[in-house]
Amino acid sequence: MPKTVTRSSKLGRAERALAIESLKAKELDILVVGGGIVGTGSALDAVTRGLSVGMVEARDWASGTSSRSSKLIHGGIRYLEQLDFRLVREALIERGLLLQRIAPHLVKPVRFLYPLTVPVVERVYIGAGMTLYDAFSWSGGRPPGVPHHRHLTRNQVLRAIPSLKHDAFVGGLTYWDAQVDDARYVASVARTASFYGAQVASRVRVEGFLKVGERVVGVKAHDLETGERFEIRAKQVVNATGVWTDDTQSMVGERGQFKVRASKGVHLVVPRDRFQSKLGLLLRTEKSVLFVVPWGRHWLIGTTDTDWYLDKAHPAATAADIDYILEHVNTVLAVPLTRDDVEGVYAGLRPLLAGESDETSKLSREHIVAHSVPGLVVVAGGKFTTYRVMAKDAIDEAVAALDGKVSASITHDIALLGAEGYHAAWNRRAKIARKFGVHRVRIEHLLNRYGVLTDELLDLIRSRPELVEPLPGADDYIKAEVVYAASHEGALHLDDVLARRTRISIEAWDRGVSAAPVAARLMGETLGWDEARIDLETATYLQRVEAERASQLEPNDESADRIRLEAPDIVTTSGSTHPGRN
Repeated sequence: MPKTVTRSSKLGRAERALAIESLKAKELDILVVGGGIVGTGSALDAVTRGLSVGMVEARDWASGTSSRSSKLIHGGIRYLEQLDFRLVREALIERGLLLQRIAPHLVKPVRFLYPLTVPVVERVYIGAGMTLYDAFSWSGGRPPGVPHHRHLTRNQVLRAIPSLKHDAFVGGLTYWDAQVDDARYVASVARTASFYGAQVASRVRVEGFLKVGERVVGVKAHDLETGERFEIRAKQVVNATGVWTDDTQSMVGERGQFKVRASKGVHLVVPRDRFQSKLGLLLRTEKSVLFVVPWGRHWLIGTTDTDWYLDKAHPAATAADIDYILEHVNTVLAVPLTRDDVEGVYAGLRPLLAGESDETSKLSREHIVAHSVPGLVVVAGGKFTTYRVMAKDAIDEAVAALDGKVSASITHDIALLGAEGYHAAWNRRAKIARKFGVHRVRIEHLLNRYGVLTDELLDLIRSRPELVEPLPGADDYIKAEVVYAASHEGALHLDDVLARRTRISIEAWDRGVSAAPVAARLMGETLGWDEARIDLETATYLQRVEAERASQLEPNDESADRIRLEAPDIVTTSGSTHPGRN
């Protein structure tokens, strides 16, 4: 029998080992395959209904699509024009929930300008859409958590965004949505699911399904950290693997009821001081929309929208992608941005439901849930904002096939770890800063990443004062965050910390090269690495950075993909590397 532990918010190496022992030992009610936002959301939904739940992810939490989004929690202004009112309303209700109840420490309001280029007619047309957007945000029975839209004259636009070309717009409307550190959010959902009793393990790859007749009764799993192969049995398996959905379905030996196409979206990161603006921007392009999103001391600018048929684990940005984004944002800036202004670049893949259009920008952001074969539920499509609804629908489908009465979803009222008491902690931030002798901005940074769990990082700093020091080349992050990522947040490799628990890989000018050896040593102290392992983790990360930089000079997807894949993937505890994916 596996060892039992009291309920803990910690998700470290020991907790992972216990989870794997439990996964091997008994049949689960629900096993979730995939550790992105939909998979982690599904695990949390199922476990809070009182079910026995497991979840496995082949790489790190959010290592696919869910760490490479536009970082927005939004209703989708452009879907109004497509008359997809149900999707917009659903997303806006979820936005309010995330802002005010589920994760106020992680999800923050952000104000955007929708610029106008045609007098009068466009203002009336867009204004009507914004009024509908605001009305939908109230339709969930609670306040939206953000102000309503406002109309601005041309002079008011220029005062708010002095760096615009003076003839770029005739006026504008401002509206509010929200933003989130997507990877941190997903890791928090996984940790919260574990806290409520789900057995969760990253770096465990599903390599096949167990079947009795036509029925799926579990999976064949491979622990990529130890090399062990084992079986996990479950009454229902939920396939939440995003752009890998078709690949996972093919293991069952059955043809899927729908196809998922991958659309590549590229974002640039530039310093906040490269242009002056109090607002984010939403710009129309010939293909889609381009967001300019305030992101701490940076701007996120994106995205592109193109088909991707190559490696799904490491989609590569090309020189053409970068030039496309710069060209479009420069149409409205008085002083153009150049490639020298770009701090970071990242590319992600959207899982779009195929079959509706040949253009990825027109494929659906709706989601589908299906019982493709007995014992296997597939959930695909959708968007980050509506993950909770997708998870609820997937678990509803799974429990319909279970014996006995199962409680309805309650995740609309389940706050993520760190959320309860956040506002009170925020109000005390100046006192906390004085007590620990650190700048208030540093405490604000921690509270907006960890919520009330900031106390755990402060305990670390109390016992090891040197951990309050910033990481080299990444002043926004302190050493304690690296140690905490390894001890409490399930980070097993250097890449997990620099690319997802923090965003150093896209925010630092050197993409984390200076921070890598320091962070690797801190992780090594926590996870018991020897010198050879520390050096190997560092070298592997540096090769990743070099390959990404080189791929971003290539003219097309094929050459960029080839260059990116020259870098080895994650190091295992045995010292070898593996591509790892679900």
